Amino acid sequence: MTWFTILSLCGFGGSLLATMMMRRIALRFGIVDHPGTQPRKIHKKPIPLLGGVGIFVAFAVTMLVAIAGRLLPAGAILTKDVVGLLLGGLWLVIGGVLDDKYDLAPRYQIIWPVLATITVIASGIGIESLTTPTGGQWFLHQIDIPIVTIGGIPYKITLLTDLFTFIWLLAVMYATKFFDGLDGLVSGLTIIGSLVVFLTSLSPKIDQPETALLALIVAACFAGFLVFNFNPASIFLGEGGSLLAGFLMVSLAMISESKVITTLVVMSLPMLDLIWVVVRRLLIERTSIVAGDKKHIHHRLLASGFTQRDAVMVLYTWAIVCGILAFIYQGQSQWYVLAAAIAALLLFANYLVRQAKTKL
Repeated sequence: MTWFTILSLCGFGGSLLATMMMRRIALRFGIVDHPGTQPRKIHKKPIPLLGGVGIFVAFAVTMLVAIAGRLLPAGAILTKDVVGLLLGGLWLVIGGVLDDKYDLAPRYQIIWPVLATITVIASGIGIESLTTPTGGQWFLHQIDIPIVTIGGIPYKITLLTDLFTFIWLLAVMYATKFFDGLDGLVSGLTIIGSLVVFLTSLSPKIDQPETALLALIVAACFAGFLVFNFNPASIFLGEGGSLLAGFLMVSLAMISESKVITTLVVMSLPMLDLIWVVVRRLLIERTSIVAGDKKHIHHRLLASGFTQRDAVMVLYTWAIVCGILAFIYQGQSQWYVLAAAIAALLLFANYLVRQAKTKL
C-alpha cells in the first residue's frame, strides 16, 4: 500500500469520523441552519452546521501523518507552506464556528478570511507570474519593500505579488461561500478541482508528486464530508467550510505550477456567479453585496425544473469538463479554454433565465 493510498484513506476516514462528531456537537449546542431565515435557504428543516470544522480536523491530522512519514514538506512544498495552510485554515475555522453560532455581521465575518489571507502571504505563498494569452509572462515580483532580516533571511513585501494574491484568495473564498447553496455543491466542486491539481501535478511537464499528494489529501477530506453533505444533506459546510474550500483550492494552485488560469477554468462557475452577483447587486438592484437571494445559477436551475440532485450533477459535469480541458490544454491554451467556458456559461445562464421566466 503506497503512501498516496494511506493518506487518502486517512483523510477520507478521518473526515467521516470528524464530520459525525461535529454533527453531534452542532445538534447538542444548537448550531444549526434554520430554514426560512433568508430567501436563499431552500432546506425544509434545521440542518447542523460546523461541517468545515470536521474537514479541517481531518486535513490537519492527515497533514501531521504526512509530516511524521517525512513526505511533507518536500520538493515544492516548504515548511512555511505547511504552516501557512494550517494556520490560515485555523483562522477560517475559528471565524466559521463563531459565525455559525452567533450569525456575525458581514463586517466581522470578513476578519477571518482576511487573517487567513495575510497568514498565507506571510508564509511566502503567492503568485509571482502569470502566463499571458500570447505565451509570455507577466512578472509580479519586481517591486520589493524590505521589512526585516532575521537569521540572515530577509523578509519583505513583494508589492504586486502580495496584492494580487490577497485579492485572488479573497475572491475565490467568497465565490465558494456565495455558491454554497445546494447540498454537496461546493464540496463536490472542491473534490473535482483538487483532482485536477492532482493530475496536473503528476504530468511530465510539472512533475511535482508532493503537490499531487497534498491535492489528494484535500480531495479525500472533502469526499469524506460529501458522504453526509450530498442531497439530502445531514450537515452543512457552514461559514468556515465554504471559505475553506476556496482557500485550499487557491493555495494548492499557488503552491503547484497549475497557477491561476487552471483554477479559473475549473472554478469558472462560482467565479462568474460571484462577479454577476456583485455587478447585479451593486449596479442594477443597488442592494448590499452580501444580501442573500435566489438568483444564483444553481437557483436558476431549480427554477427551471431541475431537482437539487439533478442541478448539482449538471454543475459537477460542467466542472469535470472544464477540469479535463484545463488538464489537456495547459499553458497559454488555457486562456482560450477559459474564454470558451465564459461564453458557454453566459449562453447557459441566458437560457436558464428564459426557462425560469425570471428577471436578472
